[in-house]
Amino acid sequence: MDILVVDDDLAIREAAVQLIEDSDHYAEGAEDSKLAMEALKLSSFDVVLLDLYLQGENGLDVLGMIKEKYPKISVVMITGMGSIPDAVKATQLGALDFLEKPFSREQFAMILQRVKRHRQLEVKVEELREEVANQQPAGRYESKAREVNEAMDVLFRAAGSTASILLLGESGTGKSMVAREIHARSARRNKPFVTVNCPALSKELLESELFGHVKGAFTGAIRDTRGKVYAADGGTLFLDEIGELPKELQPKLLRLLQDWEYERVGDTKTYKTDVRVIAATNRDLAEEVKKGQFREDLYFRLNVIAVKMPSLRERRQDVSSFADGYLEFFAKQYRRDVKGFSEGAREALLRYPWPGNLREMRNAIERAVILVRGKEIEQSDLPSMNMALLDTSQGSEGPWIGGEFTTDEIEQCHIERVLETASTLTRAAEILGINEATLYRKRKRLGMK
Repeated sequence: MDILVVDDDLAIREAAVQLIEDSDHYAEGAEDSKLAMEALKLSSFDVVLLDLYLQGENGLDVLGMIKEKYPKISVVMITGMGSIPDAVKATQLGALDFLEKPFSREQFAMILQRVKRHRQLEVKVEELREEVANQQPAGRYESKAREVNEAMDVLFRAAGSTASILLLGESGTGKSMVAREIHARSARRNKPFVTVNCPALSKELLESELFGHVKGAFTGAIRDTRGKVYAADGGTLFLDEIGELPKELQPKLLRLLQDWEYERVGDTKTYKTDVRVIAATNRDLAEEVKKGQFREDLYFRLNVIAVKMPSLRERRQDVSSFADGYLEFFAKQYRRDVKGFSEGAREALLRYPWPGNLREMRNAIERAVILVRGKEIEQSDLPSMNMALLDTSQGSEGPWIGGEFTTDEIEQCHIERVLETASTLTRAAEILGINEATLYRKRKRLGMK
């Protein structure tokens, strides 16, 4: 943990900092509220040890300032003899606990354990909030497609092991949700689930995000940080879009997976960890290996259990049940009396290729439930940008844009539709942007009458 000690007594402040560092935590000192607030502004601390009586200041007032500006920081009050009633008042104002001066190493260790348990509980609550925010309807891992059920069976049987898991598939297919479910079904379920989004940061910042850094390691490194690997110790580290991991970091991740060892940026000390790695990517990693963009040994290390998450286009038999599940879910969440989809809306849902997969469907139906005027979702309630490629007036037979059809099939379907509505062959050729001779040749090649 990273701890800020606020005490106007230099001897006590320095002794506390030393005690904290001896306990393998990072510490800084500040002698008054001004310096303390400046330190909190510049750095992210987990805990503040705050003296109840600062020279010329009331510690309770400083406590209020800290909790107002940084409500998630745990504050432990340091009190002298005879100030216990004030310490109790401090806990009522938001302080987590208090230490009575002079305190022993054992008393300090007990306080740190309480803080650690409190922070673990906060992390768990945050994870639950995130899970609720990303919650899917019941039955989200069930399918009418045999290959989907087989994939889920493999993943959930592997959940109890410590083996690395690689989730492949397009964006929006639910890889992050499956990763959380694997964690929830593992023996690590009560430990942290930590996500690192590989494309979100530059190489330098991503390395620091993963492994941490020491003060002065690079410009802007004004204090030590632990990193996500440290935060995930004992739990699961989810590496989202692992295919975007810079080549310079791939050997370091390989070492982590092989030896469970790593160094912080700018540090020579080796740290051990116990994490289970789940990685996800929408790239073809085998192809990236052939191109020299991804290390082969890292690929094999990640590829212990590999499962491709199918796109929604590949599980069309599930579209209706997913749509019904989302509708029921959001109708309850927003307390809307919405009973189902109109025939036109359901037909549109079934024909649309869903390039954004489950994520796109979730957003589309959530929007529709919020904005629908009646008790049934109409096609007009679905986002027009998503349905722009559809023409449901002709029924649901035939190929659609984005479906698994050849260009000849798409072309033939389009020509047939134009011929059905155009008054003459000349007019049909004009609509298609070709001359009549070309239209004749296309019809002959495609076997059209």
